[in-house]
Amino acid sequence: MRNLQIERILGDWVRKYLPSGLTELIMFFLKQAWASLFGLIFLIVIIITSLIWQDDWALHRYDALFIFAITTQILFLVFKLESLNEAKVILLFHIVGTIMEIFKVKMGSWGYPEPGYIKIADVPLFSGFMYACVGSFMARVIRIFDMRFAPYPPFWMTVALAVAIYANFFTHHYTYDIRNILFVATVVIFWRTRIWFYVGVTPRWMPLPVAAFLSSFFLWIAENVGTMTGTWLYAGQGNLEMVRWAKMGSWYLLLYISFLLVTLVYRDMLTRKPWAPHIKSKG
Repeated sequence: MRNLQIERILGDWVRKYLPSGLTELIMFFLKQAWASLFGLIFLIVIIITSLIWQDDWALHRYDALFIFAITTQILFLVFKLESLNEAKVILLFHIVGTIMEIFKVKMGSWGYPEPGYIKIADVPLFSGFMYACVGSFMARVIRIFDMRFAPYPPFWMTVALAVAIYANFFTHHYTYDIRNILFVATVVIFWRTRIWFYVGVTPRWMPLPVAAFLSSFFLWIAENVGTMTGTWLYAGQGNLEMVRWAKMGSWYLLLYISFLLVTLVYRDMLTRKPWAPHIKSKG
């Protein structure tokens, strides 16, 4: 596949010129950035369009963002920068994210202040691609780092947790918000689960809840980019005001839904028993 060839060429070139002592650390961040390719491109386009777009242009910015996202996804598939399985994950994320966007905008949790034609119930359809960025990252990072998740809890348990988290995003508007209980549940269910991955030839690991927490922080940063550019705004949020830290908790929980969606496509990376890692061949 062309994406594997590109990754190997870039990796070999970078390793050739990196200081030997920093090779693995720098490669870790470079691989993370490569896995985030779709999200990084989309974020850059959001920033650029917010700076240059004019109200009297024939095409609304929201509609342009949707067209750009669709075009980018097609190009990723055409040039094999994305696999068909990864595209399936992105589609799942887009559907799940758009449904929640429609509900949250209706409830006044946040809104999209700019005009546009490509909308459903005041929700511009480009917004679903913001969730798709997460799906793209998770699917790509699993492949790029050759990840394994072990020991993985019973699958039905992870489904029940994801359903409870997703439902609470809706029901907390009407009943008690159980997010604190859900925070505890994520740790209880996944506290033994390690994410095994390879930067080079040596296996490394990180507890899954720690990885989810760190990822939620970077998503919170991306949220601030979105609000600072006026692309969307939370209820009661002033101009240039940072997104509340509580939103990082929302992303932390949302990542467990995201992870379940990914496992619907990638089941072979999960194992109920502790995984026995091995040193990879340099060849």
